[in-house]
Amino acid sequence: MICVHRLDGCAPAPLAHYLKALGILRLVAEQADNGVRGWWEGDRYCLASQLTLEQLVAFFLHRYAPTPMPAPWNGASGFFKTWDEKKKALRNSKNFNAVSAIRKSTAKRWRPYRTAITLVDEVLDDIGTERDVADLSQGERKNLLIIPSDGEGRFAALHKTDDKTDIQRSLQRALHTVTFYRSAIVDVGDEKPEYPDLWGSGGNDGAMDFTARYMENLQVVLDPDNVLQSKVWLDACLGAGPVNGLLRGQAGKVGQFLPGGAGGANSVNGVGDQNDTLLNPWDFVLMLEGAVSFISHMSRQCLLDPSGAASPFVVNASGAAYASASPTEKSRYEQWMPLWSRPQSYAELRRLLAEGRAQIGTRAARLPLDVARAVKRMGTARGIHAFQRYGYIERNGQSNLAVPLGRFGAPVENSALLACIDDLDDWLRRLRREAHARGVPSRLVIAEKRLADALLAVTEHPLIPSAWQNVLVCLVDVEGIMRQGTGFDARPIPPLRTAWVAASDDGTLELRLAIAFALQARRFGAGAADPIRRHWLPLHSKSLSRFATSGVGSAAKLDVPQGVVVHGRRGVDDAIALVQRRLVEASQRGDRHLPLVAAPNAAAGRRDLASLLAGGVDLDRTLTLGRAFMALDRKSWDEHHAPMLLPSDASDWPEDAWLAIRLCVLPWPLELRSGFKLDVGADPSLVRRLAAGDAESAVRIALRRLQAAGIRCTVRTATASTETARLWAAALAFPITKGTARQFLYQLDPNKE
Repeated sequence: MICVHRLDGCAPAPLAHYLKALGILRLVAEQADNGVRGWWEGDRYCLASQLTLEQLVAFFLHRYAPTPMPAPWNGASGFFKTWDEKKKALRNSKNFNAVSAIRKSTAKRWRPYRTAITLVDEVLDDIGTERDVADLSQGERKNLLIIPSDGEGRFAALHKTDDKTDIQRSLQRALHTVTFYRSAIVDVGDEKPEYPDLWGSGGNDGAMDFTARYMENLQVVLDPDNVLQSKVWLDACLGAGPVNGLLRGQAGKVGQFLPGGAGGANSVNGVGDQNDTLLNPWDFVLMLEGAVSFISHMSRQCLLDPSGAASPFVVNASGAAYASASPTEKSRYEQWMPLWSRPQSYAELRRLLAEGRAQIGTRAARLPLDVARAVKRMGTARGIHAFQRYGYIERNGQSNLAVPLGRFGAPVENSALLACIDDLDDWLRRLRREAHARGVPSRLVIAEKRLADALLAVTEHPLIPSAWQNVLVCLVDVEGIMRQGTGFDARPIPPLRTAWVAASDDGTLELRLAIAFALQARRFGAGAADPIRRHWLPLHSKSLSRFATSGVGSAAKLDVPQGVVVHGRRGVDDAIALVQRRLVEASQRGDRHLPLVAAPNAAAGRRDLASLLAGGVDLDRTLTLGRAFMALDRKSWDEHHAPMLLPSDASDWPEDAWLAIRLCVLPWPLELRSGFKLDVGADPSLVRRLAAGDAESAVRIALRRLQAAGIRCTVRTATASTETARLWAAALAFPITKGTARQFLYQLDPNKE
């Protein structure tokens, strides 16, 4: 009969409770029921086994054989003692007593641990050198690991630093079957071993030795004279119920795995200190039993660095997409713990963790964004439905804590829109390098973090257009900092595929007008000639993918030409500046027209312009999105563009006065239905009057020019407020089609044909 146990004491967060679930699965599979299966059901872990709950509890209380985890390279590991200068003898220690108790034990369950300790003793004896500890200075003794013996002053000792690597490599050879040595340390050849953040710095965090604390807690929970209390602890460990008798003070130290029980400020009512700890000893024991499941190894396909140590699902930290993130906090790596809803055996879980990677195409994930994309694009294997994200962050003083950073789930259906982020892959790496360079201004650091937040959010909700628009806004913010001379080596935003438009299309006027604004150029033929992006960024004249610079190396700086007139402050100001600059450049070439031509299927419609002139459009946001859409791949747009403008309502017309102005500021001659062309030409003074808030004079100039071209308008005069006049000028920055221009003409002069 199969019994399903719902272990409410095992949850994806905190890390201690996640690792506890893996430890239970591993121990039951290896020592009691090899057919056991485990899976995650919401925020609790489920176990399917032939063992009943009573049998499961009895197994841990009476038959469970602890996994050996000796770490004799740490001074507090229990294999060494320190010298008492006053008593001229070695001090006794709780850690040493825990190791001694295992040495003296006769129970069958302790046999693997006794064997491991015996081998450790032999390795230490081989490496250690006999010294007269009593005659050494205090400074010399401080660097020694003293092996206790019956001597009086002369003891075998090892050097804390010089002998550490030899101890670890010797133990890896002598105890190669002990999983702890493959999980906590990684031999990287001639260099010093690497330590996965899951195990601190090789089984310890500062002065706290996880393995020594593990042995102490084993003595507590497996004490034959303390079975009743141990069962109370175990029931609470499995079922998350209330329990009395939790360990406190130094005995309750848990390290980075359980931040809520680590003590310190704000942990209790009042001031609080580092001794305000609470610990169920079974939680600690099963937590480390689960941690050894994460085997670290050397791999050129590893997640950290091509030459570094690989740990399952570990990526570089980005300090993004969680509320408590700070650009200045110390965090090297993050680890994404897999969650699966399909029952898995421990052998299947071991294979999953051995693969230990997420893929973006053929590239291994290196950053949290990469893992999030892999999850959302179904780039993971073995039935993972989500990841619980943890960051190993320095908090609570200089303590390292495994902080839960949120959860990312795989979608029911794959979203092709996430392929848009591929466009930014190389650029994001360059930006991250610039943002993390020494001495970089904090504004770039903050902007890069906000962009990372936005990208992680969009991977979580790829079907929400506002999430994509937020990414575009963050991209523009980064470019705005670059154009001021910071981080410009990362280069401008690379060409974006047209799917960005579909991803961010929320059906609003702002988006449609932003596309019309962004894609206009002087003319279109084989491609876009003289697009307007150069008015936003100081681009290189021969390569629009780079900034214009002078100088080399650290002396390089941006060259900002006069044509850069769009500054990203107010939408009205930027739109007017663009129109005026284009008219100036046209006059320098002897051109009498405004060189702003709409891209195919990207012109501003009559209805949208009417809403803009009526004050129904957020022009600041429109121009912000427009600056981002300037990076759209124009070749791709020309080949794959699709109509995106809604049908115009016949009742939506801009004011006749503005129509007259618009007909005087066109990029080409007016073409009638009969084929006859009217070349009104553009008058820069008209735009200058509008920019100054003088609508009446601007309308008068426009009517005079139209009349000279043979157009008889129904309007005779008009006036408007300063704000409205400037809005009329800004609206000229949104290109229209020749068909729309003819509509405006016939609205003003119905009998023109």
